[in-house]
Amino acid sequence: MMSKRYDVEPFTDRHLEAAARLLAERHDRQRREWPALDPTWEQPGRARELVSGLFDQDGASGALASADGLAVAFVLGVRRSDDIWGPNVWVEDAGNAGFDPEALRESYALAARMWVEEGRTRHYAVVPATDGPMIDAWFSLSFGLQHVHALRSAPPADFRPGGMPNMEVRSPTRADLPAMAELDLVLPRHQAGSAVFSRQAVPSQDETLAELDAGFDDPRFATFVAEQNGRVVATAVGCALELSSTNTTMMRPPSAGFLGYAAVLPDARGLGAGRAVAEAVMAWSRDEGYEWVATDWRSTNLEANRSWRALGFQPTFLRLHRAIA
Repeated sequence: MMSKRYDVEPFTDRHLEAAARLLAERHDRQRREWPALDPTWEQPGRARELVSGLFDQDGASGALASADGLAVAFVLGVRRSDDIWGPNVWVEDAGNAGFDPEALRESYALAARMWVEEGRTRHYAVVPATDGPMIDAWFSLSFGLQHVHALRSAPPADFRPGGMPNMEVRSPTRADLPAMAELDLVLPRHQAGSAVFSRQAVPSQDETLAELDAGFDDPRFATFVAEQNGRVVATAVGCALELSSTNTTMMRPPSAGFLGYAAVLPDARGLGAGRAVAEAVMAWSRDEGYEWVATDWRSTNLEANRSWRALGFQPTFLRLHRAIA
């Protein structure tokens, strides 16, 4: 039996319409599993705006595969800061689509050759968590899971944040800023170690304190702390999902709050403080009128992976990563 023949070309502006159609079809398939996502992007004309936005970025490049004259898959990559991500290329949520896994593999093969020739050897791809065949195609290209984006419905009207005896969940005061600065360093310190090994620099406590002080009265953010026996041991921050730069357009339901940060002092884990402040953000999202709550985490952050899934968050998009030595 002969294998299908693909015509694979470097991505150009004449491929925008075909890529937009593939992206709109992909979003339609995903919304059958996640109807909370915005139906806007099922329209090829609107999906084209997203693909064009990527293509117009400096250094964007990729490939599109066709079979029997019909476009069946594409990948389109852009560059982010090398200081944070190394010599990178990102295939974002709007930068890949198709219904033929082998065609996706062929598209990546051509694009990756160009990227590696440019010295871009750290490759990232953001894909729908619901598309098993395409995820398998990326995994077969030596990509692995790095980051999870997830949603859950906002809690019902009678839901109230939990907690343990002698624990109070409340909004902070300026007197809490030193404790909050220590908590703001918990996550970057944790992710610098095993099993995440994040490359991002850990700020100093003075830098963190100054940043918290400057943004303390920002009405866009809702911050909660958990106080146990008079000591602040946990914090969490909520906001509108649109304020999160890492949760890009196709990930966002029309109405969603965002659990943007949560941390518990290492010696206070197991008291229920982390769950209590996370639930406070969920309740705040409901009270603000949001229908959904989003969050995201590194898949190698074992505590976060367990905690957020236990709170009902289910994956919508996955960030995959490949490092070419």
